[in-house]
Amino acid sequence: HGKIKSGQICAANGEVAVQSLELACEAVRKGTCHALVTAPLHKQAIKAAGYPFEGHTEFLQHKDKSKKVVMLLVGGGLKVALLTRHVAYFNVPSLINKKEIIAVTKIVDEALKKYWKSKNHKIGVLGLNPHASDGGLFGQEEKLIIEPAIKALQKLKLNVSGPFAPDTAFHLALKENWDAEICMYHDQGLIPLKTLAFDSGVNITLGLSFIRTSPDHGTAFDIVGQGIASESSMVAAIEQALLMI
Repeated sequence: HGKIKSGQICAANGEVAVQSLELACEAVRKGTCHALVTAPLHKQAIKAAGYPFEGHTEFLQHKDKSKKVVMLLVGGGLKVALLTRHVAYFNVPSLINKKEIIAVTKIVDEALKKYWKSKNHKIGVLGLNPHASDGGLFGQEEKLIIEPAIKALQKLKLNVSGPFAPDTAFHLALKENWDAEICMYHDQGLIPLKTLAFDSGVNITLGLSFIRTSPDHGTAFDIVGQGIASESSMVAAIEQALLMI
């Protein structure tokens, strides 16, 4: 694929990144290592190298043969789980369904027990529409999909409530110390988390057979070689992996 170029999108960079990931994935799957902490990956570079997956999460899910993975972001007092990840907003409503909300929430619930030794934890589920549709004025997703999913989870004895209006949900989450928040789409959860914890946010992939964490930021090619990049999120990702171990 040619020569590696510092701070540029090229096939050689993508190839080295994916090969590194292959080796690390093998190490955690074999048990040689206890957890995987990944550095930022440039999606266009891995595409240039001829790999078809979106990013780390999809690659690891495929390698681990996991049926279902959940992206959980931790920072600023929040644990934000995403129902949909890197998709166009246009497609979000069609990807939200009762089965998906139940599956994601159950994985988050299990992770809270397993990795955070949490008991009687509270999980808040956000609405999709402004004011959680305000009784059906702005859409029907809350009434037809989100509320029935919450009721089904409550029947399974999970401490789940909602759907909450997205514009006030995070204030409530911090005030009432929710243990996790289930968000309908990427920016709904990531905007508040990155506002509160831009330099210390950590991305965790739940649903794999091993622990995987990563910094909650991209490659920052625009500041390569300037000596001004912050290591805070990478340190937080390593510390989070150690805590989970």
